[in-house]
Amino acid sequence: MVRMSKPRVVLVGPPGAGKTTIGHRLASTLNIPFIDTDQLIEKEYGKACGDVFSELGEATFRDVEREAISLALSNHGIVSVGGGAVTTQATRDLFAGHTVVWLDVSDEAGFARTSAEGTRPVLEAENPKEHYAKLLATRRDWYRDVSMYRVRTDDKRPTAIVGEILEIIWG
Repeated sequence: MVRMSKPRVVLVGPPGAGKTTIGHRLASTLNIPFIDTDQLIEKEYGKACGDVFSELGEATFRDVEREAISLALSNHGIVSVGGGAVTTQATRDLFAGHTVVWLDVSDEAGFARTSAEGTRPVLEAENPKEHYAKLLATRRDWYRDVSMYRVRTDDKRPTAIVGEILEIIWG
């Protein structure tokens, strides 16, 4: 595995924005490593990230997530972080000095993508669609604050999104 001093791109955004899919494709296109911090957590705990979140509670989970992000930011070419990573200031501070791209998705498209998977903690709310919309409303300013660039993912094929990101990093 290639070791880099910092990632080429960090992908942030809500659940269902396409961070993992785009991260894999972008890394493959650039022939550099990819890491999804949720997958780091899953590997460490031996279970789905949503289960880890549920078992640890949000505060402890966010500490675990911050450690995974810190590790990923020091060792990988393309990094994708969990949708809620931006909720803590200490984690937001880790993004300083990195090329951060916010993959933005509408409430409707994001909810449709996450509900199709059925594996997200956001879906455990009494009214999952309303909960998802509130989540996005709460986090949008944080995504905007940590990112240098914003790419909308609604109604776009992954190849088009990767193309937009390549234009950003190659200027």
